[in-house]
Parts: sequence; C-alpha cells; structure tokens
Amino acid sequence: MDQAQIDSLRALPVPQFHNLIDGKSVPASDGAVIDIVSPIDGTVLTTTAAGTVADMDAAIASARVAFEDGRWAGQSPAARKKVLLKWADLIEVNALELAVLGVRDNGTEIGMALKAEPGSAAATIRYYAEALDKVYGEIAPTQNDILGMIHKEPVGVVGAIIPWNFPMMIGAWKLGPALAMGNSVVVKPSETASLSLMRMCELALEAGLPPGVLNAVTGEGRVVGEAMGLSMDVDVLVFTGSGATGRRLMEYAARSNMKRVYLELGGKSPNMVFADAPNLDEAAKVAAAGIFRNSGQVCVAGSRLLVEASIHDEFVAAVVKASAAMRVGDPLKVDTHIGAVNSEVQLNANLGFVKTALAEGGEIALGGDRILQETGGYYMAPTIVTGVTRDATLAQKEVFGPVLGVTPFKTEEEAISLANSTVYGLAGAAWTSNLSRAHRMVRCVRTGVMHINTYGGADGTVPLGGVGQSGNGSDKSLHALEKYTQLKTAWIKL
Repeated sequence: MDQAQIDSLRALPVPQFHNLIDGKSVPASDGAVIDIVSPIDGTVLTTTAAGTVADMDAAIASARVAFEDGRWAGQSPAARKKVLLKWADLIEVNALELAVLGVRDNGTEIGMALKAEPGSAAATIRYYAEALDKVYGEIAPTQNDILGMIHKEPVGVVGAIIPWNFPMMIGAWKLGPALAMGNSVVVKPSETASLSLMRMCELALEAGLPPGVLNAVTGEGRVVGEAMGLSMDVDVLVFTGSGATGRRLMEYAARSNMKRVYLELGGKSPNMVFADAPNLDEAAKVAAAGIFRNSGQVCVAGSRLLVEASIHDEFVAAVVKASAAMRVGDPLKVDTHIGAVNSEVQLNANLGFVKTALAEGGEIALGGDRILQETGGYYMAPTIVTGVTRDATLAQKEVFGPVLGVTPFKTEEEAISLANSTVYGLAGAAWTSNLSRAHRMVRCVRTGVMHINTYGGADGTVPLGGVGQSGNGSDKSLHALEKYTQLKTAWIKL
C-alpha cells in the first residue's frame, strides 16, 4: 500500500449517494437524507437517501419485474458468468478507492479493509461466477416407464440486509450466490456504513448486470428493513446482524408471505488455550488479533479467552504484551493496527460492558477506556478483563467491540463446558498438541466453525454458519447456493 495514494483518495469529496432502483440513482421519495458521520474524526462525510416504504416497495417491484421477464434469470449460465467475472474485475481495479471509501465510512484499519473488503468481495463474486455453470439437476432412480427429474431453479426476489462491519465482504457473500443462480436482489445496507457497498452495486451495472436485477435502498432498518421483511413479494430474506433484529425478521416473514429467512447472528466465541499448545507466543499474538482487529467488530471474534489454569498468568501476560503493541489510531495510516469503533453509540455500549464487568468482579489487565478523543473520532483501547466467571455478562453477551474476557479452566471437560455455556455457536478455537484432544474439541464444541491451532482465516471454500442463537443457513462455499435455489420435481410417464 502506498500512503500517498491513500492520502490522495481520502482527500476527495464524497458524493451524495441515492437509492439504486431499476438501474437509476434516485433520491428518497420524500427527499429526506441521512448524514454519514466518519468514525475517524466525527465529521460528516456526505449524505445518503433516507429511504421510505415507498422506495423499498419500488425496488422490490423492479426486482420482481426483472425476474419475471427473464432479463437475467433467462440468460445462459455462460452469459451470467461473463457479467459476474467482469464485475469482479471492476472491483479489483477500483480496490483501493473502494477500501478507502469504506474506511472513511466505518473505521476499519486500511490493511485489513483492503483484503477483507474489495479483495474478499472480488474473490467471492468470481468464485460463484465460476460455480454457476456447474450446478446440475438430478435424475431420480425410478422404474423404467417413469422419468423423475429434479430441477434447480432460482427462487425469485431475494432481500439482503447487510451489516456495517464488513459491508462489501458480507454483501458479496449474499449477492454472489443469489445472482449466480439467476435471482433478482434488493439490498438494504446499514445506515451507518453503506458507501462502499453502494459503489460496488454501481459497478455491477457497469459490468453489464441488467437494470432492476440488483437494487439498493438506504435508510433506517425500522423503515425500509421492516418494509422488506413484511413484503409479500420477497421470496427469500438473508440477514447478518443482531439477534434482536433477526427475531423481528422471522416475525415479519410469518406475518407476510412466510418467506424463507436465513440469519447469521451474534457470537461469543471461545478461544481455548491448553498448556500443551504448540507455541504459546504465537497463540498469544493470534488471540490478540482474533479479538482486536477491526476494534473487535467481527462476528467470529474470539471474545472469550479460556486458559488452562497452570499457564493462566503467564499466558495472559503474553496476550497483554501482544495487545499493547497493537497501534490504535487513524485507520487510513498504513502502520495502524486497530482503527476506529463504528459509531459513538457503539463506543458507549462497549464502555458500558467494561463498567459492568468490573461491577461483577472482573479486573482490567489492559485498557478499558476511550482514547484519542481529541481527534473527534471514536477510538477505544484494546481491553482485557480477567476473572470473568461463567455466568458474567461479559461471558454471555456479545459486545462487538475490543473487549476480551478471560476465564481459567482446570480440565478438558471444564473447557468444553465453558465453551458451550452460552446461547451462541458461531466460531471457536482450541490450541493443543494432542491430536486426540483436537478432534474431541471439534466434535464436542457446539459451533459452526472450529479452529485448531489458529484463529480466523477460513476462506470461501468452506461454509460459515451458526448453531443455537447464532443463526441458520450458511454463507460461503457451494452450500450457500442452496439458499437461493428452489427444487422442482418433474414426474414424467414415458
């Protein structure tokens, strides 16, 4: 990365973003806008449309018309692949511009943002472009005078609600497979970080995606998100975000057309370190990165550190050392390790969790406070709290911030019990040199993703899905295509 090039891009004015409906950029129907505040310094970057129910209805109607007339669904797999590959190319060509725009919007450190946002999004779009012409129907085993066929068809109109922490990456997880299967899509980005995803959608049109196939409406969740959830014309709804919102979306589906709803929700992921870990120094550095990168605003963040009692003090000291060495600051500086918290509301919520942890008997080993307040931005020191008990708030509730709770354990059985003691089950990890123990951890910890001797980094070839209140369905991998596919049986008498 070139700092001068980044500085040049950050100095550019950010244009006002409107809704994207039927291939056109249109303001909210009542002209209302939302100020977009940069977490870097608290200044207003630009505005986006404060979408209305009428705007969402128009976007859904556009998607429905586009699907029914076959302008995308009716194209050959080869033709759809060509457009998606060009889209991936355009994302890569504009990668640094997209990354800087996104950082100005949500505060992720540029080193992570460049890889995790445009880099990941382009790879995801390309993956599903290459997969779409390898999805075959099936022929059932029948008697000789019957032909039983199973067709795999697009479901129709997909509604996708995308969070603010990684809008391009997570957006691509939904858009890639949905569009690959021939569906039309309406996207609702987060009102606190929508700019890079909106620009990515514009690039899809430049790549040749027909108007109406991909629409995007910005605005408040309680307005346009609710309208999407209650729509009688959305066939599948996909969402990444909080459990409370996920519950509401399921209620909306029940109250409307019983649309299929796939949710990737919160996590309180355990990172378990045994005394026989192959490299405790590496484990400490990875544990720090696993919770503090992007200021802890990662759904799979290793927010619970479970440490075998015999090495507890030594290992916590190593994690403190590794964490203290991570530089917090301006996320558009290439030497910054940790950027800004997304918003002042989120920052205050993080600090509230620390206050509660102390009241419940925890002790601060590092951080615990807001820093760099003179910048006007929203920054928090990496925070480590020890003495966190099984039932403590910090062990049970998702913070979604740079706060790590540490709990000791004495036996493998206790470690498993602690790991499974929350309502969540999104990710987890175990560090051990014992091969049998490693396999027992994979088998016994109830989670969608289980790491051994590492944390994070699973690529697009494997699914990301949760158990318990971490959601249902899977993003990533070929399995994600199933969410956007309708099976149809043809039973033919010969």
